[in-house]
Amino acid sequence: MPKQPPTPHLTQTGTIALTTDRRRVAFATIVGTTVEWYDFFLYASAAGLVFGQLFFAPAGQEFAQIIAFVSVGISFLFRPLGAFIAGHLGDKYGRRLVLMLTLILMGVATTLVGLLPTYESIGLAAPVLLILLRILQGISAGGEWGGAVLMAVEHAPKTRRGLFGAAPQIGVPLGLLLASGVLALMTVIAPGDAFLEWGWRIPFLFSVVLIVVRYYVRRKVEESPVFTEIAARKEQTTAPIVQLFKKHTPLVLVAALVLAGNNAVGYMTTGGYIQNYATDPSGAVGLERGEVLWAVTGSAVTWLIFTGLSGWVSDFWGRRNTYIVGWIAQLVGVAALFPLVNTGNPWLLFLGLAVLTVGTGFTYGPQAALYTELFPASIRFSGVSITYAIGAILGGAFAPTIASALVQATGGTTAVAFYLGGMTLIGLVATLLLRDRKGIPLGPDHEEEQAKSPFVLSSK
Repeated sequence: MPKQPPTPHLTQTGTIALTTDRRRVAFATIVGTTVEWYDFFLYASAAGLVFGQLFFAPAGQEFAQIIAFVSVGISFLFRPLGAFIAGHLGDKYGRRLVLMLTLILMGVATTLVGLLPTYESIGLAAPVLLILLRILQGISAGGEWGGAVLMAVEHAPKTRRGLFGAAPQIGVPLGLLLASGVLALMTVIAPGDAFLEWGWRIPFLFSVVLIVVRYYVRRKVEESPVFTEIAARKEQTTAPIVQLFKKHTPLVLVAALVLAGNNAVGYMTTGGYIQNYATDPSGAVGLERGEVLWAVTGSAVTWLIFTGLSGWVSDFWGRRNTYIVGWIAQLVGVAALFPLVNTGNPWLLFLGLAVLTVGTGFTYGPQAALYTELFPASIRFSGVSITYAIGAILGGAFAPTIASALVQATGGTTAVAFYLGGMTLIGLVATLLLRDRKGIPLGPDHEEEQAKSPFVLSSK
């Protein structure tokens, strides 16, 4: 039988797109965000395992680890800068350009971390350079997510935005899986002191290879059809960030709280806190480094499953209903987490992390579609990127630091559970304030409809 031609479908703007083109976009966003978050989470995991000892040791054992976690959080303060720059460029010059720039910046910064001498070799310059490289990672992460999300969702059929939008979202657990898996493998190849001496560096240096892979995949992807139409009409907004905050500041803040509720809880693992807490030889758990890394790697698999599932489900249930289910599941996961981790059993540690991923997956999978449907086309890149960056600061930026401080102050993890539960409730309330905009047209012909208030209590 002759080979059937690819099936054409209407895009968001009414132009024709092929199924093969959409699959190429979805694959490229998965690969791109996986590598981006591999780089980002690799630093956080290393901060929980070795950076306190290698770069911040002069602060003393008690404070060195807290400073290492602070260095993780500092990058979040620069994510809005990356979001501002990327939003401006993305709304004026296109989504594709931004994605090519962020992949280079992140990859170079990560590779240089792997080459960085420690405090013992060059003194104070070591932690200063480490933090500067982490800041560059933060700027890159601030611009990456919005571009990947819009490429995925704006290429998607109207009825499958949640599913296509889950493509960049599952890149996050895939990045965690890859980072934790490679570090776990290195604990086998370079056990004990060898891991501290050189083993931790190999995963960072591996980023050179990943830059090439990601560049090759992304250069084959066409520009978003929504931006292509905006550019063809020469209707790019000259100052998208000004317009965003002039007309949509309350929306930016409320939508940021939706992410914050998920992000604070998710960064217990992606921020390296659980890895440090469970391996601390003076702590209550005292597991081996490899055991914890394999448990985190396994939980990344369950997080991936529930993230992808929730994106698909949101196309039927709606974004809002999917989130509500997710917040309830996340509360259950928060309540179960530390009782299971504190048993000191690696299998129960994995169970606690896996249960938590049900909620964190269902409150993250629909994020791409939710944010894309909230903002008008002409300022959408700025709106999505800046909102995400602010939510990350309010949520995950200093969650590991806060958790460490609470344990030191109270001597237990109960206060941490209340903190995470409180952040979950904040996310739930923010979700309840927003209407479901599933299926709203995304093209530039519908700016007036897109600009209407998405708040439940608004009459506009």
